Amino acid sequence: MSRAIDESIYAVNMFSERGYKRAQCRYCKAYFWSAVDRENCGDAPCADYTFFAIPAKRVLSYREVRNMFLEFFRKRGHEVIEPRPVVARWREDLYLTIASIVVFQPHVTSGIVEPPANPLVIAQPCIRLEDIDSVGLTLGRHLTNFIMGGHHAFNYPDKHVYWVNETVDFARKFFVEELGIPEEELVFKESWWEGGGNAGPSFEVAVGGLELATLVFMMYRVDGASYIELPLKIVDTGYGIERIAWFTQKTPTAFHAVYGDLVREFHKLLNVPEPEKSVLYALVEKSGRYNLSDPKEFNTVVDLVAKELKLGSVELKELLRKVFDVYAVLDHTKSIALMLADGVVPSNSGEGYLARLVIRRTLRRLSRLGVDVKLGELISRQISFWGDMFPNMVKHRNIILEIVDLEEDKFRELLSKVSTIAVRYSRKIPSAEELIQLYDSQGIPPDVLQQELEKRYGIKFDVPNNFYSLVASRHSKPKVLKELEEEASLPKDVIEWASKLPETRRLFHEDPYMRVFKAKVQGVYGNFVVLDATAFYPEGGGQLGDRGYLKVDGVTFRVIDTKKVGNTVIHVVENSMGLKEGEEVIGEIDWNVRYRRMRHHTATHILLGAIRRVLGEHVWQAGAEKTEYKARLDVTHYKMPVREEIEKIEALANNVVDMGLDVNITYMHRNEAEKRYGFVLYQGGVPMTPIVRVVEIPQWDAEACFGTHVRNTREVGVLKIVKVDKIADGVIRFEFAAGTATVDYIKQIENRIARIANTLGSSFEEVDKRIDGIAKELESMRNMLKGYRGFYQELLLEQVIKYSEDLGRVKLYILRASIQDEEVLRNIALKAINIVPKLVLVVLQPREQKTYLEISLGSEAQQYIDSRDIIKEFSKHVKIKAGGKKDHVTGIIENTEKDVENIIRNTIKEIIESKSKQK
Repeated sequence: MSRAIDESIYAVNMFSERGYKRAQCRYCKAYFWSAVDRENCGDAPCADYTFFAIPAKRVLSYREVRNMFLEFFRKRGHEVIEPRPVVARWREDLYLTIASIVVFQPHVTSGIVEPPANPLVIAQPCIRLEDIDSVGLTLGRHLTNFIMGGHHAFNYPDKHVYWVNETVDFARKFFVEELGIPEEELVFKESWWEGGGNAGPSFEVAVGGLELATLVFMMYRVDGASYIELPLKIVDTGYGIERIAWFTQKTPTAFHAVYGDLVREFHKLLNVPEPEKSVLYALVEKSGRYNLSDPKEFNTVVDLVAKELKLGSVELKELLRKVFDVYAVLDHTKSIALMLADGVVPSNSGEGYLARLVIRRTLRRLSRLGVDVKLGELISRQISFWGDMFPNMVKHRNIILEIVDLEEDKFRELLSKVSTIAVRYSRKIPSAEELIQLYDSQGIPPDVLQQELEKRYGIKFDVPNNFYSLVASRHSKPKVLKELEEEASLPKDVIEWASKLPETRRLFHEDPYMRVFKAKVQGVYGNFVVLDATAFYPEGGGQLGDRGYLKVDGVTFRVIDTKKVGNTVIHVVENSMGLKEGEEVIGEIDWNVRYRRMRHHTATHILLGAIRRVLGEHVWQAGAEKTEYKARLDVTHYKMPVREEIEKIEALANNVVDMGLDVNITYMHRNEAEKRYGFVLYQGGVPMTPIVRVVEIPQWDAEACFGTHVRNTREVGVLKIVKVDKIADGVIRFEFAAGTATVDYIKQIENRIARIANTLGSSFEEVDKRIDGIAKELESMRNMLKGYRGFYQELLLEQVIKYSEDLGRVKLYILRASIQDEEVLRNIALKAINIVPKLVLVVLQPREQKTYLEISLGSEAQQYIDSRDIIKEFSKHVKIKAGGKKDHVTGIIENTEKDVENIIRNTIKEIIESKSKQK
C-alpha cells in the first residue's frame, strides 16, 4: 500500500522555536526530533533503557498519574468524558475497546455523529490481546489491560479546534513542565498509524528508551490500497498511564508501579520467591535492545545479568520463568475481572471467546507453577484492589467469581480429554495451523498437547512463541456484520440496483397500525419492487418482513417478503409482470400476521428486561426472531437457568404486560440517548445513524430498535415461555409465545395430552392419574427385572468360567449374546477376567445386520496377547471398525455370511502359536 505524505506536517512550530533538530536514527532509520544531538530515536530497541536515571518532579501513583493527566487537559479547555466499558457495545465491527479512539469510531470519526465534546479528554480502560504472549516477559512494557489517556480534537471544515502544532506543544508541556522531565531527554519520532479504517502521520514520544505517548493525526480513510483524505481531521493521542507511573516511581518493573502490594501478595500465593531488585533493574536495563519473548534472546540477556551480578545462570533462568508467569497471572486476572465486570460471558464466540482465552491462559500458568490456588481467589484480590477505580467489579463480584469457578471446572474437564486427542498426532508433528484449529475447536492449550505427545510417543515440537496472540488476532472482530447478513439474502445485482434508488418513506414507523396505503412505484427489477413509501415492514432486527398485496387497476400482485438495502425498502412479489415505474399502487399488508409479530417484538423487549433482572446485568441479547407463531430470544448467560428462575422471569414479564405501560417511541440524538440509557440501548444492534429510534417501556427497557411495536404492553396479552435451552456454551435460548399465538401453543399441548391419554387408554381429564399408576407399575417391573438380571448374569458367568477353552497360555470363551443389555455383558466381562486372569473373553452381539464385538483380557492374558493384535489379524478376514487398548477393544463387524466365531477362535490360536514359536 503506497502513501504520499507531505513531510512538512512533521515540521512543528515548537521544534523550530525551541531549537529541536531533525535527525535519522542510526538503527531503525526513522526520523526524529530532539533538543540535543543524538544517534538514535530514543525508543527501544534502538536505545537502552536509561529512564531509571532520568529525574521526574515527583513520584506519582498509578491513580495520581491518571488524575493528573485528566486535570492537565481539563485546565486547557478539554471536557473530561466518562470512560466506556472494555467491551465495545457501541460497535458491531469490534469486540473489545483497544484504544481511546475506539470510543469514537466509526460514528464520530466518519462524521455521522458529533463528538460528545470538542475538544475532550478521556482515561479509557482498554483490553488488547495482540501482544498477550509478551506479557510478563517484557517486565511491563506489554500488558493486556491498560488505561489509555487520550485527548482528542475533531477539526471540521468549518470548525478548527487544534492540530499538530498544539498537540506536540501539549505533550512537551505535560512531560517537561508538569512531570519535570528534562527537555533534552524528550524525543519525538516520526511515524505512521493505521487502525479502524483510518490512518495518519504520528509522533511517538520516548524518554530514556521508554515510549510514553503516541500523537496521531488522523486525516485519511483507508480504502483498499488507497488513502482518501478526510474532511474531518482528528487529533488522536494515547498517553501510557502505566508507563508514566513506572517512569516517575522508578520501580523495578511496571507491574510494581501499577499493582503495588499485589505483586508481593501474588508472589506469596503462587509460592514464587521475589527476585532481588538488583536483578530486575539489571534485566530491564539490558532488555531494551532484546526481545525477551524469544528464548535465545532471553538466554542471552539472563546470562549477561547473571555474569554481572555473579549469580548462577541456570538457577536465575528457572526463577525468572516463574516470575514472568506471576506477572502474566497478575495482569491476566485484572483483565478477566474487567471483562466480566462489564458483562462479558465466556463462550466459544465473540468477546466471550476472548475472555475464555485469557482465563485458560491464566489457568495454564497456574498449572505450570504447580500451585493449588483457585483462580477465583486471585481475582477476588484484584476486585478488592481495584474496586475504587472500577466499581462494576465490586457490584458484580459474586457473578464474576461464580463464572470463574465454572470456567476452572470446565478447564479441568478439558484437560482430562487430552490423552484421547493426542492419539491423532501419534505419528506426526502438528503444524502451527493445526494447533490453532485444535485450540479453536477443542480448547486444548498447545503446550499441554506438547507435553502429552512427548511423554506418550516421544514426539517433540516447538509451540509458536506468539501462539495466543495469533489466536486472539483471528477473533478480535466479527466476521460478518448484522446489516450485511440481512442484505446477503438478496442477489448482488438487486442490492446494486436498489442502492441507486431514493430513500423509502417509512409509513410502518409513522403509523405501525396502518394496514392500507397508496404509493408510487419507484422501480421494478425482476420480481423486486421499490415504492416511494410503504407500510410493509422490511426484515430486520429479528422481525420477519411483511407479506400482503399491491393492487393496480384491479390487478393484484402478491408480496411474499419485504427486504431492505440501506434506506430503500424492497418488496418481493410473486410476479411483477405488468407493474410499471411511476404507477400508483394500493398496498395492503397481511395485518393478522403483522400484528402477531408486533406483539412478539414488544414481548421480546419485556422478556429481556425480566431476564436481566433475574439472571443479572451481564445478560446481553445474542440473537432474536419474531414470527407470527412464536418468538425466540438468545441471551448470554453462563449456566442453564433453573425452573424457579424461569418461572420468576415469566411472572415478571406478565406483570409488565398487566401493568399496561405505554410503549414510547422517540427519536433522539445519539449522544443524548447514550447518556440517558447507557449502552444497554444497543442490545438489538447498533444503528449507523446520528439520530436513534428509541423504543422505551418506562422504567423497564429501552433499546435502539427499528421494529414495529404495540402501543401498550397490555396489547401483548400474555407471555408464555415454552422452551429454554442451552444452544451454545454461554448462550441460552428462550422460546415464547404472546397474545393469540399462546392459544395456538395451548392447543398443541392439549393435542399432545389427548394423544398420550388415548395411548394409555385414559380420558383427557384422568391422564395424570393414569400416568401415576403406570409409574408405580414401572417401578415394580424395574425391581423385578433387577432380580432377573442378577440371576441371568450369574448363570452366564458360571458358563463362561466352566466352559472356557484352555489354549495353554490363555483361556478363551466366545459368548454369543442374544440380549442387548450392555450393562449385564460388561459386568460379566469384568467379573470373569477378575476370577480367571488367563481369560480372553469375546462377546458377539447381533445388531441390525451388524455384529457388535467386545474383547476383554485378564491380567495374565494381557502379558501374553494384545487385544489390538487380535483385531488387526481378524480384520484380514472380515470388515470391522474397532479401537481400544491392549486389554480391551470394542468394534462393529459389517454384515457377513462368514463364520465369525470360528474365524476369531482361529485368529487367537494363530497368534498364540506364533508367540510360542518366537519364544
